[in-house]
Amino acid sequence: MPKIKTHKATAKRFKVTAGGKLMRTHIGKSHLRRRKAKRNKRTFDRRVEYENFERTKKIKQLAPSLDQK
Repeated sequence: MPKIKTHKATAKRFKVTAGGKLMRTHIGKSHLRRRKAKRNKRTFDRRVEYENFERTKKIKQLAPSLDQK
């Protein structure tokens, strides 16, 4: 039986909380920050709960190591 490999791009974009919620980063965080308002830049640094329930199962399949941390 081959070892299950983690999809590295998915593992970098998502984190799982202790309660099992999937958290994602904001989009537009790193590109053209100079012309964005300071208030918006602060909100980019926070993580947001991922609310697409249909895709949550697929993301956890792509990165099984997310649940083990």
